[in-house]
Amino acid sequence: MGENDRDVLRPHAEVQYADELAALAEHDDRERPPNWRLSPWAVVEYLMGGTLPDGTVIAPKYVGKRRLIEVAVATLATDRALLLLGVPGTAKTWVSEHLAAAISGDSTQLVQGTAGTTEETLRYGWNYARLLAEGPTEAALVPSPIYRSMQAGAIARVEELTRMPSDVQDALVTALSEKSMPIPELDTEVLATRGFNVIATANDRDRGVNDLSAALRRRFNTVVLPLPDTADEEIAIVAQRVNELGTALALPPVPSSADEIRRVVTVFRELRDGQTADGGTSLKVPSGTLSTAEAISVVTNGLSLAAHFGSGQLSADDVAAGVVGAVVRDPTHDGVAWREYLESVVAHRDGWGDFYDACRALG
Repeated sequence: MGENDRDVLRPHAEVQYADELAALAEHDDRERPPNWRLSPWAVVEYLMGGTLPDGTVIAPKYVGKRRLIEVAVATLATDRALLLLGVPGTAKTWVSEHLAAAISGDSTQLVQGTAGTTEETLRYGWNYARLLAEGPTEAALVPSPIYRSMQAGAIARVEELTRMPSDVQDALVTALSEKSMPIPELDTEVLATRGFNVIATANDRDRGVNDLSAALRRRFNTVVLPLPDTADEEIAIVAQRVNELGTALALPPVPSSADEIRRVVTVFRELRDGQTADGGTSLKVPSGTLSTAEAISVVTNGLSLAAHFGSGQLSADDVAAGVVGAVVRDPTHDGVAWREYLESVVAHRDGWGDFYDACRALG
Protein backbone atom coordinates (compact mmCIF):
# COMPACT_ATOMS: atom_id res chain seq x y z
CA MET A 1 0.00 0.00 0.00
CA GLY A 2 1.50 3.34 -1.05
CA GLU A 3 1.76 6.54 0.97
CA ASN A 4 -1.31 8.05 -0.69
CA ASP A 5 -3.32 4.89 -0.07
CA ARG A 6 -2.78 5.21 3.69
CA ASP A 7 -4.93 8.36 3.69
CA VAL A 8 -7.84 6.61 1.94
CA LEU A 9 -10.64 5.85 4.38
CA ARG A 10 -11.53 2.55 2.72
CA PRO A 11 -9.10 1.23 0.09
CA HIS A 12 -10.47 -1.13 -2.52
CA ALA A 13 -9.90 -4.80 -1.71
CA GLU A 14 -7.24 -5.22 -4.41
CA VAL A 15 -5.27 -2.37 -2.82
CA GLN A 16 -5.77 -3.23 0.84
CA TYR A 17 -4.87 -6.89 0.33
CA ALA A 18 -2.37 -6.47 -2.50
CA ASP A 19 0.37 -8.31 -0.59
CA GLU A 20 -1.86 -11.33 0.03
CA LEU A 21 -2.98 -11.43 -3.60
CA ALA A 22 0.62 -11.21 -4.81
CA ALA A 23 1.71 -14.00 -2.46
CA LEU A 24 -1.14 -16.23 -3.62
CA ALA A 25 -0.29 -15.56 -7.28
CA GLU A 26 3.35 -16.49 -6.64
CA HIS A 27 2.44 -19.85 -5.07
CA ASP A 28 -0.50 -20.60 -7.34
CA ASP A 29 0.50 -23.34 -9.78
CA ARG A 30 -3.04 -24.47 -10.63
CA GLU A 31 -4.85 -23.86 -13.89
CA ARG A 32 -6.41 -20.43 -14.26
CA PRO A 33 -9.43 -19.65 -16.43
CA PRO A 34 -8.81 -17.08 -19.20
CA ASN A 35 -7.99 -13.61 -17.83
CA TRP A 36 -8.17 -14.74 -14.18
CA ARG A 37 -5.39 -13.45 -11.92
CA LEU A 38 -5.65 -16.56 -9.70
CA SER A 39 -6.90 -20.12 -10.04
CA PRO A 40 -10.32 -20.94 -8.59
CA TRP A 41 -8.59 -22.75 -5.70
CA ALA A 42 -6.50 -19.66 -4.86
CA VAL A 43 -9.56 -17.39 -5.05
CA VAL A 44 -11.33 -19.57 -2.47
CA GLU A 45 -8.18 -19.60 -0.32
CA TYR A 46 -8.11 -15.79 -0.47
CA LEU A 47 -11.74 -15.58 0.69
CA MET A 48 -11.55 -18.27 3.37
CA GLY A 49 -8.02 -17.66 4.64
CA GLY A 50 -5.09 -19.98 5.25
CA THR A 51 -1.30 -20.20 5.45
CA LEU A 52 0.93 -20.50 2.37
CA PRO A 53 4.00 -22.77 2.23
CA ASP A 54 6.32 -19.79 2.90
CA GLY A 55 4.39 -18.91 6.06
CA THR A 56 2.37 -16.03 4.57
CA VAL A 57 -0.94 -15.79 6.43
CA ILE A 58 -4.02 -15.10 4.32
CA ALA A 59 -6.65 -13.46 6.51
CA PRO A 60 -10.20 -14.82 6.12
CA LYS A 61 -12.50 -12.43 4.31
CA TYR A 62 -15.60 -14.59 4.77
CA VAL A 63 -16.42 -16.66 7.85
CA GLY A 64 -18.85 -19.40 6.92
CA LYS A 65 -19.21 -22.54 4.86
CA ARG A 66 -16.33 -23.01 2.43
CA ARG A 67 -18.59 -24.91 0.05
CA LEU A 68 -20.69 -21.80 -0.59
CA ILE A 69 -17.64 -19.87 -1.76
CA GLU A 70 -16.47 -22.83 -3.85
CA VAL A 71 -19.85 -22.91 -5.61
CA ALA A 72 -19.72 -19.15 -6.19
CA VAL A 73 -16.20 -19.29 -7.67
CA ALA A 74 -17.00 -22.34 -9.81
CA THR A 75 -20.04 -20.49 -11.21
CA LEU A 76 -17.90 -17.54 -12.29
CA ALA A 77 -15.66 -19.94 -14.23
CA THR A 78 -18.67 -20.95 -16.36
CA ASP A 79 -21.00 -18.96 -18.63
CA ARG A 80 -23.50 -18.44 -15.80
CA ALA A 81 -23.58 -15.21 -13.83
CA LEU A 82 -23.61 -15.29 -10.01
CA LEU A 83 -26.41 -13.96 -7.79
CA LEU A 84 -25.56 -13.61 -4.09
CA LEU A 85 -28.84 -13.65 -2.18
CA GLY A 86 -29.54 -13.18 1.53
CA VAL A 87 -30.97 -10.94 4.22
CA PRO A 88 -29.26 -7.58 4.78
CA GLY A 89 -25.95 -7.84 6.57
CA THR A 90 -24.83 -11.28 5.35
CA ALA A 91 -21.68 -9.96 3.60
CA LYS A 92 -23.02 -10.14 0.04
CA THR A 93 -21.33 -6.90 -1.04
CA TRP A 94 -18.16 -7.80 0.86
CA VAL A 95 -17.92 -11.21 -0.85
CA SER A 96 -18.72 -9.68 -4.24
CA GLU A 97 -15.92 -7.13 -3.89
CA HIS A 98 -13.32 -9.68 -2.83
CA LEU A 99 -14.29 -12.12 -5.57
CA ALA A 100 -13.82 -9.40 -8.20
CA ALA A 101 -10.52 -8.30 -6.62
CA ALA A 102 -9.11 -11.83 -6.59
CA ILE A 103 -10.31 -12.81 -10.07
CA SER A 104 -9.82 -9.58 -12.05
CA GLY A 105 -7.64 -7.43 -9.81
CA ASP A 106 -10.32 -4.75 -10.06
CA SER A 107 -13.43 -4.52 -7.89
CA THR A 108 -14.46 -1.06 -9.12
CA GLN A 109 -16.60 -2.02 -12.14
CA LEU A 110 -19.75 -1.48 -10.10
CA VAL A 111 -23.37 -0.58 -10.81
CA GLN A 112 -25.42 0.41 -7.74
CA GLY A 113 -29.03 -0.57 -8.21
CA THR A 114 -31.76 1.85 -7.11
CA ALA A 115 -35.30 2.69 -8.15
CA GLY A 116 -33.78 5.43 -10.31
CA THR A 117 -31.27 3.23 -12.16
CA THR A 118 -31.72 3.53 -15.91
CA GLU A 119 -30.96 1.15 -18.76
CA GLU A 120 -28.08 3.40 -19.81
CA THR A 121 -26.40 2.71 -16.46
CA LEU A 122 -26.19 -0.96 -17.38
CA ARG A 123 -25.37 -0.53 -21.09
CA TYR A 124 -23.92 2.82 -22.19
CA GLY A 125 -24.76 6.50 -22.34
CA TRP A 126 -23.64 9.51 -24.33
CA ASN A 127 -21.57 12.63 -23.86
CA TYR A 128 -24.33 14.91 -25.10
CA ALA A 129 -22.04 17.83 -25.94
CA ARG A 130 -20.05 15.60 -28.31
CA LEU A 131 -23.21 13.86 -29.50
CA LEU A 132 -24.70 17.19 -30.60
CA ALA A 133 -21.45 18.33 -32.17
CA GLU A 134 -20.39 15.09 -33.86
CA GLY A 135 -23.43 12.86 -33.94
CA PRO A 136 -23.24 9.30 -32.59
CA THR A 137 -19.56 8.33 -32.61
CA GLU A 138 -17.46 5.97 -30.54
CA ALA A 139 -15.78 8.98 -28.94
CA ALA A 140 -19.15 10.32 -27.78
CA LEU A 141 -20.17 7.02 -26.20
CA VAL A 142 -19.88 6.70 -22.40
CA PRO A 143 -19.38 3.03 -21.48
CA SER A 144 -20.98 1.48 -18.40
CA PRO A 145 -19.08 -0.76 -15.97
CA ILE A 146 -20.71 -3.75 -17.71
CA TYR A 147 -19.47 -2.49 -21.10
CA ARG A 148 -15.91 -1.97 -19.79
CA SER A 149 -15.85 -5.39 -18.15
CA MET A 150 -16.97 -7.05 -21.37
CA GLN A 151 -14.12 -5.35 -23.23
CA ALA A 152 -11.53 -6.24 -20.57
CA GLY A 153 -12.68 -9.79 -19.85
CA ALA A 154 -13.26 -8.90 -16.20
CA ILE A 155 -15.86 -9.24 -13.46
CA ALA A 156 -18.61 -6.61 -13.25
CA ARG A 157 -20.64 -6.10 -10.08
CA VAL A 158 -24.31 -5.15 -9.82
CA GLU A 159 -25.47 -4.26 -6.31
CA GLU A 160 -29.11 -4.53 -5.19
CA LEU A 161 -30.32 -5.94 -8.51
CA THR A 162 -33.94 -6.23 -7.39
CA ARG A 163 -34.04 -2.56 -6.48
CA MET A 164 -33.95 -1.73 -10.18
CA PRO A 165 -37.16 -1.59 -12.23
CA SER A 166 -37.82 -4.87 -14.00
CA ASP A 167 -37.45 -3.44 -17.50
CA VAL A 168 -34.03 -2.05 -16.54
CA GLN A 169 -32.92 -5.41 -15.13
CA ASP A 170 -33.72 -7.05 -18.46
CA ALA A 171 -31.07 -4.92 -20.16
CA LEU A 172 -28.67 -7.52 -18.75
CA VAL A 173 -30.22 -10.45 -20.60
CA THR A 174 -28.35 -9.99 -23.87
CA ALA A 175 -25.03 -9.40 -22.13
CA LEU A 176 -25.45 -12.56 -20.06
CA SER A 177 -26.91 -14.84 -22.72
CA GLU A 178 -25.31 -13.66 -25.98
CA LYS A 179 -22.17 -12.24 -24.33
CA SER A 180 -22.59 -9.16 -26.48
CA MET A 181 -23.95 -5.62 -26.23
CA PRO A 182 -25.55 -4.22 -29.41
CA ILE A 183 -24.93 -0.53 -30.19
CA PRO A 184 -27.55 0.19 -32.87
CA GLU A 185 -26.63 3.89 -33.04
CA LEU A 186 -23.19 2.88 -34.37
CA ASP A 187 -24.41 -0.23 -36.21
CA THR A 188 -21.98 -2.35 -34.21
CA GLU A 189 -21.71 -4.36 -31.00
CA VAL A 190 -19.33 -5.13 -28.15
CA LEU A 191 -18.40 -8.79 -27.87
CA ALA A 192 -17.38 -10.01 -24.43
CA THR A 193 -13.74 -11.03 -23.97
CA ARG A 194 -13.17 -14.36 -22.26
CA GLY A 195 -13.15 -13.92 -18.51
CA PHE A 196 -16.15 -11.57 -18.46
CA ASN A 197 -18.87 -12.33 -15.95
CA VAL A 198 -21.26 -10.61 -13.57
CA ILE A 199 -21.78 -10.85 -9.81
CA ALA A 200 -25.12 -9.44 -8.65
CA THR A 201 -26.46 -9.12 -5.11
CA ALA A 202 -30.05 -8.99 -3.87
CA ASN A 203 -31.77 -8.92 -0.49
CA ASP A 204 -34.37 -11.45 0.63
CA ARG A 205 -36.28 -8.50 2.07
CA ASP A 206 -36.73 -7.09 -1.46
CA ARG A 207 -38.69 -10.06 -2.81
CA GLY A 208 -41.80 -8.78 -4.49
CA VAL A 209 -40.33 -5.31 -5.07
CA ASN A 210 -38.90 -5.93 -8.55
CA ASP A 211 -38.62 -9.69 -8.93
CA LEU A 212 -36.30 -10.97 -11.64
CA SER A 213 -37.95 -12.04 -14.86
CA ALA A 214 -37.79 -15.75 -15.72
CA ALA A 215 -35.45 -14.94 -18.62
CA LEU A 216 -32.99 -13.11 -16.37
CA ARG A 217 -33.25 -15.58 -13.49
CA ARG A 218 -32.17 -18.40 -15.81
CA ARG A 219 -28.90 -16.57 -16.51
CA PHE A 220 -27.89 -16.59 -12.85
CA ASN A 221 -26.75 -19.30 -10.49
CA THR A 222 -27.96 -18.29 -7.02
CA VAL A 223 -25.88 -18.73 -3.88
CA VAL A 224 -27.66 -17.89 -0.63
CA LEU A 225 -25.40 -16.40 2.04
CA PRO A 226 -26.95 -17.22 5.43
CA LEU A 227 -26.62 -15.54 8.77
CA PRO A 228 -23.85 -17.12 10.89
CA ASP A 229 -24.83 -20.55 12.23
CA THR A 230 -23.53 -20.09 15.76
CA ALA A 231 -22.97 -17.27 18.21
CA ASP A 232 -19.23 -18.00 18.30
CA GLU A 233 -19.01 -17.71 14.52
CA GLU A 234 -20.85 -14.39 14.55
CA ILE A 235 -18.70 -13.09 17.42
CA ALA A 236 -15.56 -13.96 15.42
CA ILE A 237 -16.87 -12.05 12.40
CA VAL A 238 -17.76 -8.98 14.47
CA ALA A 239 -14.42 -8.99 16.32
CA GLN A 240 -12.44 -9.25 13.08
CA ARG A 241 -14.31 -6.49 11.26
CA VAL A 242 -14.34 -4.18 14.28
CA ASN A 243 -10.58 -4.55 14.57
CA GLU A 244 -10.14 -3.76 10.85
CA LEU A 245 -12.48 -0.76 11.01
CA GLY A 246 -10.82 0.56 14.17
CA THR A 247 -7.45 0.52 12.40
CA ALA A 248 -8.84 2.13 9.24
CA LEU A 249 -10.58 4.87 11.24
CA ALA A 250 -7.47 5.44 13.41
CA LEU A 251 -9.48 5.00 16.60
CA PRO A 252 -7.39 5.11 19.76
CA PRO A 253 -6.60 1.57 20.95
CA VAL A 254 -9.15 0.11 23.36
CA PRO A 255 -8.42 -2.95 25.53
CA SER A 256 -10.15 -6.27 24.88
CA SER A 257 -13.82 -5.82 24.08
CA ALA A 258 -14.73 -9.53 23.83
CA ASP A 259 -17.34 -9.43 26.61
CA GLU A 260 -19.30 -6.54 25.09
CA ILE A 261 -19.10 -8.02 21.59
CA ARG A 262 -20.55 -11.27 22.95
CA ARG A 263 -23.31 -9.32 24.69
CA VAL A 264 -24.28 -7.37 21.55
CA VAL A 265 -24.29 -10.53 19.42
CA THR A 266 -26.36 -12.39 22.04
CA VAL A 267 -29.01 -9.63 22.13
CA PHE A 268 -29.22 -9.48 18.35
CA ARG A 269 -29.41 -13.26 17.88
CA GLU A 270 -32.07 -13.76 20.55
CA LEU A 271 -34.32 -11.00 19.25
CA ARG A 272 -33.74 -12.13 15.66
CA ASP A 273 -34.66 -15.73 16.53
CA GLY A 274 -37.61 -14.82 18.74
CA GLN A 275 -36.33 -16.82 21.71
CA THR A 276 -33.52 -16.84 24.24
CA ALA A 277 -30.39 -18.86 23.51
CA ASP A 278 -31.51 -21.64 25.85
CA GLY A 279 -34.93 -21.77 24.16
CA GLY A 280 -36.62 -21.12 27.48
CA THR A 281 -38.33 -17.80 26.70
CA SER A 282 -40.24 -16.75 23.60
CA LEU A 283 -39.67 -13.17 22.48
CA LYS A 284 -41.34 -10.64 20.21
CA VAL A 285 -39.28 -10.15 17.03
CA PRO A 286 -38.51 -6.49 16.20
CA SER A 287 -39.00 -5.15 12.67
CA GLY A 288 -35.29 -4.53 12.00
CA THR A 289 -32.88 -7.10 10.57
CA LEU A 290 -30.43 -7.01 13.53
CA SER A 291 -27.77 -8.31 11.18
CA THR A 292 -24.11 -9.01 11.76
CA ALA A 293 -23.31 -5.79 9.89
CA GLU A 294 -25.42 -3.82 12.39
CA ALA A 295 -23.67 -5.53 15.31
CA ILE A 296 -20.32 -4.45 13.80
CA SER A 297 -21.61 -0.88 13.55
CA VAL A 298 -22.86 -0.86 17.17
CA VAL A 299 -19.54 -2.13 18.54
CA THR A 300 -17.46 0.22 16.37
CA ASN A 301 -19.51 3.19 17.56
CA GLY A 302 -19.08 1.95 21.14
CA LEU A 303 -15.30 1.83 20.68
CA SER A 304 -15.34 5.45 19.51
CA LEU A 305 -17.35 6.47 22.57
CA ALA A 306 -15.03 4.53 24.88
CA ALA A 307 -11.89 6.00 23.33
CA HIS A 308 -13.00 9.64 23.10
CA PHE A 309 -15.55 10.11 25.89
CA GLY A 310 -15.33 7.09 28.18
CA SER A 311 -12.89 5.28 30.38
CA GLY A 312 -10.85 3.96 27.45
CA GLN A 313 -12.31 0.49 27.85
CA LEU A 314 -15.48 -0.66 26.08
CA SER A 315 -18.32 -0.86 28.57
CA ALA A 316 -22.06 -1.50 28.69
CA ASP A 317 -22.66 2.28 28.63
CA ASP A 318 -20.80 2.54 25.34
CA VAL A 319 -22.83 -0.09 23.47
CA ALA A 320 -26.26 0.39 25.06
CA ALA A 321 -27.36 3.35 22.93
CA GLY A 322 -26.31 1.60 19.73
CA VAL A 323 -28.18 -1.57 20.67
CA VAL A 324 -31.37 0.30 21.52
CA GLY A 325 -31.14 2.35 18.32
CA ALA A 326 -30.69 -0.79 16.22
CA VAL A 327 -33.59 -2.64 17.87
CA VAL A 328 -36.17 0.14 18.20
CA ARG A 329 -36.85 1.25 14.61
CA ASP A 330 -40.62 1.44 15.04
CA PRO A 331 -41.30 3.09 18.44
CA THR A 332 -44.67 1.34 18.80
CA HIS A 333 -44.02 -2.29 17.84
CA ASP A 334 -40.28 -2.40 18.50
CA GLY A 335 -40.58 -0.43 21.73
CA VAL A 336 -42.88 -3.07 23.20
CA ALA A 337 -40.60 -5.90 22.05
CA TRP A 338 -37.53 -4.22 23.52
CA ARG A 339 -39.11 -3.38 26.88
CA GLU A 340 -40.36 -6.95 27.28
CA TYR A 341 -36.91 -8.33 26.45
CA LEU A 342 -35.21 -5.89 28.80
CA GLU A 343 -37.47 -6.69 31.77
CA SER A 344 -38.02 -10.42 31.24
CA VAL A 345 -34.51 -11.44 30.09
CA VAL A 346 -31.80 -8.82 30.62
CA ALA A 347 -32.95 -7.85 34.12
CA HIS A 348 -32.57 -11.42 35.37
CA ARG A 349 -29.39 -12.48 33.54
CA ASP A 350 -26.30 -12.88 35.73
CA GLY A 351 -23.58 -10.34 35.00
CA TRP A 352 -25.82 -8.14 32.88
CA GLY A 353 -26.81 -5.63 35.55
CA ASP A 354 -24.62 -2.87 34.12
CA PHE A 355 -26.13 -3.33 30.66
CA TYR A 356 -29.67 -3.32 32.10
CA ASP A 357 -28.99 -0.08 33.99
CA ALA A 358 -27.41 1.56 30.94
CA CYS A 359 -30.43 0.69 28.78
CA ARG A 360 -32.92 1.80 31.42
CA ALA A 361 -31.05 5.12 31.74
CA LEU A 362 -31.75 5.77 28.05
CA GLY A 363 -35.47 5.80 28.80
